[in-house]
Amino acid sequence: MEEGEVRWDGLCSRDASTRDAALENIRQAVLRRTAQVSPVKEDPPPESSEGRLASATALGRLNEMLARLLMLSKRCPFRDVREKSASFLSNVQELGIRIPRPLGHGPSRFIPEKEILQVGNEDAQMHTLFADSFATLGRLDNITLVMVFHPQYLGSFLKTQHYLLQMDGPLPLHYRHYIGIMAAARHQCSYLVNLHVNDFLHVGGDPKWLNGLENAPHKLQNLGELNKILAHRPWLITKEHIEQLLKTEEHSWSLAELIHAVVLLTHYHSLASFTFGCGISPEIHCEGGHTFKLPSVSNYCICDITNGNHGVDETHDSPAGSISTTESFCEVEALMEKMKKLQECRDEEEASQEEMATRFEREKRESMFVCCSEDEESASTRDVSRHFEDTSYGYKDFSRHGMHVPTFRVQDYSWEDHGYSLVNRLYPDVGQLIDEKFHIAYDLTYNTMAMHKDVDTSMLRRAIWNYIHCMFGIRFMLICFL
Repeated sequence: MEEGEVRWDGLCSRDASTRDAALENIRQAVLRRTAQVSPVKEDPPPESSEGRLASATALGRLNEMLARLLMLSKRCPFRDVREKSASFLSNVQELGIRIPRPLGHGPSRFIPEKEILQVGNEDAQMHTLFADSFATLGRLDNITLVMVFHPQYLGSFLKTQHYLLQMDGPLPLHYRHYIGIMAAARHQCSYLVNLHVNDFLHVGGDPKWLNGLENAPHKLQNLGELNKILAHRPWLITKEHIEQLLKTEEHSWSLAELIHAVVLLTHYHSLASFTFGCGISPEIHCEGGHTFKLPSVSNYCICDITNGNHGVDETHDSPAGSISTTESFCEVEALMEKMKKLQECRDEEEASQEEMATRFEREKRESMFVCCSEDEESASTRDVSRHFEDTSYGYKDFSRHGMHVPTFRVQDYSWEDHGYSLVNRLYPDVGQLIDEKFHIAYDLTYNTMAMHKDVDTSMLRRAIWNYIHCMFGIRFMLICFL
């Protein structure tokens, strides 16, 4: 976390005196940078082109520091760092220099900020989790703040990600972050790409690699085909794909390295889905997370207004809001009744394999109308495409009529039999971490539906689980949708 003579990593320490020394170092650096950009004369002489360039560079560096201080003032789990970061920003503003402000309304575009746990209001257990995350990454990112709704899963997730990115393993640190960039870019997830671009540079990665995959080492370029298929149709991977990467050549992979790379690719493919599904906002200190412009009342996003993030809670006084709530309760009641009937039918008789296959095909036909438009697919962020090849290869709607894309029968693969032991043998402890995360996700429930408590949600959770797999071409022969 160095920017010139500035060191930020001391802020991650649990020792207050170490943080205090780091804050003093940062304060001095901010003073030096502000002195370089502050107007000192009423009628300064005209600057040369070199002088203008130097001034612009100095301002750019100061703005980077101010954006990081803004992030720390909002998202650091240590109170002393939050307060002093805010004080530094206030001091800069008093000098007549514009300081940044956050864009958006919290970690998620879908969840009102008031419903998300505020940093500084967490209990002792959650504070420990926040401090661990901050010490590891140097930030408390928006994914963590949204995932905190499920503390058990968050703990497992952070432990797994820390092991993959920071602990001893076959791959060097900069390779790990670059593979994360490749995986996130494959799904056009600019949020994760931007995060790992910063991390890649922090651990000493070559900036030239970020100009495009063709500028990365051939060893990483060779991973592109595997990344592509893993992201969209992993069942099409053959032993030839693996053999090609393991060939005894200058740019070949060892089996341990390849296992590490594959786990990283799949980790970030799935995390991209979480990022999109939860509407994760850009980090405060990253591009799109802050602005130096003055606020305007016309800057509200329609999604912010509709979900209550604009700061005015209109739903409590709105008759329409009351009707909507009533309708929602009726839908929950109907769903619970349907779950009960299905469970009774399941107890009475088991459907045949033919009946299960028929249900699967029926659900495919009925879901053909639930698909994204071509415009939505092409509207993804374009600048991340430099990190992968074959941009035409992507998601296919497996439920559409007339499409003959090979699907995958989930019964043909078992994590317990085929995956766990292999991963654990070639990359020790990772298999156990992934297995723990799988089980937590599969069994996660609070036994509630809306205002109802002590509800057996297993059937609904399995139906959602199976339906999502169906959308992505993974077929359950024993499928039963609600």
